Amino acid sequence: MKVVISPDSFKGSISAKDAAAAIARGVRQASSEADIIEAPVADGGEGTVEALVAATGGTFVDISAKGPLGRDVTARYGMIHDGATAVIEMAAASGLTLVPPDERDPMAATTYGTGQLILDAASRGATDAIVGIGGSATVDGGAGMARALGVKFLDEDGRELTGGGAILKRIRRIDMSGIDKRAKTMRFTVAADVTNPLTGPSGAAAVYGPQKGATPEMVRELDEGLSNLAAVIKRDIGMDVGTLAAAGAAGGLGAGLAAFLAAKMASGIDIVLDAIDFDEKAAGADLVITGEGSIDGQSASGKAVSGVAMRAARAGAACIVLAGHVGEGAERMLDGGVSAIFSIARGPAEQADMMRDAAALLEWAGEQAVRAFTAGMSAGGGAL
Repeated sequence: MKVVISPDSFKGSISAKDAAAAIARGVRQASSEADIIEAPVADGGEGTVEALVAATGGTFVDISAKGPLGRDVTARYGMIHDGATAVIEMAAASGLTLVPPDERDPMAATTYGTGQLILDAASRGATDAIVGIGGSATVDGGAGMARALGVKFLDEDGRELTGGGAILKRIRRIDMSGIDKRAKTMRFTVAADVTNPLTGPSGAAAVYGPQKGATPEMVRELDEGLSNLAAVIKRDIGMDVGTLAAAGAAGGLGAGLAAFLAAKMASGIDIVLDAIDFDEKAAGADLVITGEGSIDGQSASGKAVSGVAMRAARAGAACIVLAGHVGEGAERMLDGGVSAIFSIARGPAEQADMMRDAAALLEWAGEQAVRAFTAGMSAGGGAL
């Protein structure tokens, strides 16, 4: 029996790589002769770098970069495909977790550190980059990232602007002449799991601003600022980011990457699955096991588990999902290639206890999932 194990991270609890290893231990308890392939995944957010580096035998690079509020942080990115492709999570340098709750301020926070990661990768000879844009502390439209690469944002008097979301309304001209030539010639793919536009009621400021510390007044100012940035980009660069799907991801970083680096938007999970050659790994598989910390009705739309399930179905393999929490609407996934859904809980339990014991629970659930699968095969002569 061939089993492919491709979980996402169980956020705040266990990484995708460690989750895959735990499930694999359980699979071996149920079937010592199983041919097991561990292929951890991510959908562009937390864990994308680790998943791709682990699956491709890549390397990690650690550098000192500016955090969202300008403090130095150690930020990690990955190099895969023999150093040709950089894998960057914007959250490593510009993420919300880098800012204490009482200091969160999207008017001040910038994506400058993300630009430093891109610049470092370019200096090492990367020709391509996958940029995961999730978990940001910023609503600066990618202006900070662009400044790190040499782009200048000028006010009505021609003075250069620096800072976070507060500068967006004051931008009158964009000077691209100083952008780093190495970065400019790289090919960028943005791994996003949301499709929010840049502005408006579903935009970067309105939907995500409050969780980054924005008051209602700040939300209005940031939305106006992003609208102004979009207008200047359209005039000076010739791109209409105002109508671009996923432009609002990561506080508008999606728009910035598209405008300043000609990045292409794509489904995060599909990028990861292609990068780790998932289809090749799943060829001839009997069973694929995936999972993440919490699943519900939204998990069927572009999240990691749904992407894995669709690829598993394409390969003719059954797919079982393991989750810490199974929420309302999770059954919708049964129409998208999922054969069965199991909670890893062994009974009533506190969330904190489950998060602490995630490895052991995943090992147990992996064993039970394979026992159920093989029982179904024995009884019915086919997959679940």
